[in-house]
Amino acid sequence: MKNIILASSSSVHGSGYLEYLEPELKVLFAGVTEILFIPYARPSGISYEEYTEIAAKGFSKLGIDVIGIHEFTNPKSAIENAKAIFVGGGNTFVLVATLYELEIMQDLKSCIESGIPYLGTSAGSNICGMTMQTTNDMPIKMPKSFKTLGVFPFNINAHFIEADKSSTHKGETRETRIKEYHVFNETAVIGLKEGSWLRVLGNTITLDGELEAVLFKKNKSPKRVSPKTNLNH
Repeated sequence: MKNIILASSSSVHGSGYLEYLEPELKVLFAGVTEILFIPYARPSGISYEEYTEIAAKGFSKLGIDVIGIHEFTNPKSAIENAKAIFVGGGNTFVLVATLYELEIMQDLKSCIESGIPYLGTSAGSNICGMTMQTTNDMPIKMPKSFKTLGVFPFNINAHFIEADKSSTHKGETRETRIKEYHVFNETAVIGLKEGSWLRVLGNTITLDGELEAVLFKKNKSPKRVSPKTNLNH
């Protein structure tokens, strides 16, 4: 049974790394003493070692050790033997390209579908959708494919921001970009705001957190989704 939290961000304004998710993480990782961390998204271009130190500090409050996948000689074996997995945010193009280069995309999918507890934040959430095509990130590295894990039947737009009608900014809004995506693609998109997350248990998908999400479907008006809503329908 899938056991997943997909958060829009690793932190929210006024709180530290993963702090706002701590009550949920205690449930997700109940009984877990060590987490396999996948730092491939490299926010701001930091090294795998630096990123793993950040994750380790965040989980130290929960009494859970963190080990980076880059510390293993065989990343496939690391995933196959993991008791829990965390994929952090950063650049989704870099993350997806690396997963394909190391030939571990399918291994990660199989691990998640087997029920291993999984936490994704930002880019780590994006890759759980059908494709990475609704990421906000710059395409600084070309992946083999835009197809991702597909462990639930949506795409995610993390850090979703609704347009400020009083703003003088003339650039495209997130809604505009997603509408452009739906000219060529069918998959529904969840605009997930910072401080919100998706809880996946088995085949049940629930929006959690304090903020609404926005559901986009091809040729349909955007629909606001309230917290605690079941998204399966």
